[in-house]
Amino acid sequence: QVQLVESGGGLVQPGYRLRLSCATSDNTDSNYAAAWFRQAPGKEREFVAAISRIGDSRRYADSVKGRFTISRDNEKRTLYLQMIDLKPEDTAVYYCAARRPDGSLYTTFVNSNDYDYWGQGTQVTVSS
Repeated sequence: QVQLVESGGGLVQPGYRLRLSCATSDNTDSNYAAAWFRQAPGKEREFVAAISRIGDSRRYADSVKGRFTISRDNEKRTLYLQMIDLKPEDTAVYYCAARRPDGSLYTTFVNSNDYDYWGQGTQVTVSS
């Protein structure tokens, strides 16, 4: 069982930046297709950004394109979400997700049902 632990959330003013991290407990050499989702109060969980298992293909929600960047450090087995120019509408609990390794090497997945492992979430609040 792979465990994911997010960190890096907090309270920031509009226009500021944050970097979220998601550490994995898996000690194998497997790479995972991974993603960030978020859920604001009273709303459904929504896709934010995804990265492929290998090759670093990326996909972003239109609402964050140009402001958020998903990346990972395979040696540290950590997924990141760099967020700049944060807006109040970015306020949400952010979750990282990973997909059990399969033959999908270069695919980015945007549906939450495509992921097998989830972190506990980290709160991001953007407010003046």
